[in-house]
Amino acid sequence: MGCIKLIIFDLDGTLVDAYPAIISSFNYTMQKLKLPVQDALTIRRAVGWGDENLLRPFIKEKDKSYALSIYRKHHKLALLKESRLFPGVYKLLAYLKNKGYRLAVASNRPSRFSWILIRHLKLKKYFDYVLCADKLKHIKPHPEIINKIMQRFALRPKQTLYVGDMTIDAQAGRRAKVKTVIVTTGSSTKSEIKKEGPYRIIAKISELLKIP
Repeated sequence: MGCIKLIIFDLDGTLVDAYPAIISSFNYTMQKLKLPVQDALTIRRAVGWGDENLLRPFIKEKDKSYALSIYRKHHKLALLKESRLFPGVYKLLAYLKNKGYRLAVASNRPSRFSWILIRHLKLKKYFDYVLCADKLKHIKPHPEIINKIMQRFALRPKQTLYVGDMTIDAQAGRRAKVKTVIVTTGSSTKSEIKKEGPYRIIAKISELLKIP
């Protein structure tokens, strides 16, 4: 991958399939609030902007804090029961680590829940740094999270590759001026991703190894 020294990964939809856990926690919250449950596709399409934004379109503003507390309490356990890695993730990360790349996570998910996933799925040893949106002023598609990670390693955009699964990842990568690869295992369609013009679009994360 040329002069690339740092590879930054989104978490949900890119490395981890947490959609069953998200859907379960979302509809549990709706039931507790006596609101209509939603189908899996509707929930999936709302994912990616953090849990507050996931719930906001479906609840009253006055119920936001209560809804979040219900969701987060349920989600701690749901993540442990219903999340899994996409095929090939361990092999990919081990290969990249052995090749000397610095590896990082950039997630719009709150730190607490990102770390539940990372520890439970035994990913910690692969990553040099994890940064989540609750530690920043802006969430993706703002480029702040990518810029902060580059600053952490004193590396420039041309030395960085960003890998995500959504249009907001493509937008964040473009705004940070880094090469961006989007995998179509998340909540954005391939046609939506194409419109954002990322460096590459791949069907599964293991295909990252085939990118020159």
